[in-house]
Amino acid sequence: MSYNVLLADQPREYISALDDKSRRIVKENLGKLADDPYPRPGSGQGDKEKLVVDGEELYRLHIGRTHTSFYDILEDKQEVRIIEVLDIDEAHNRYGFN
Repeated sequence: MSYNVLLADQPREYISALDDKSRRIVKENLGKLADDPYPRPGSGQGDKEKLVVDGEELYRLHIGRTHTSFYDILEDKQEVRIIEVLDIDEAHNRYGFN
């Protein structure tokens, strides 16, 4: 089962401002959400996590050690909506994650 990965305005702007290598890495990692957007505890892939941000359940994806994406999964529409992409330090400062 494959999901459509959709980007909001902020992620589009963030990605377009990256250098070529970073842009490619971020796009590749976001693209992987089409096949498997859910965290898999115990799978050895610690890059995805379900959490609560500002009272709303969202998912978080670490991309390398540089970027963090926040996204939502709309199962009924088979969509993964990328809400925000940030520098990992900014994400940790803003949302208090370790």
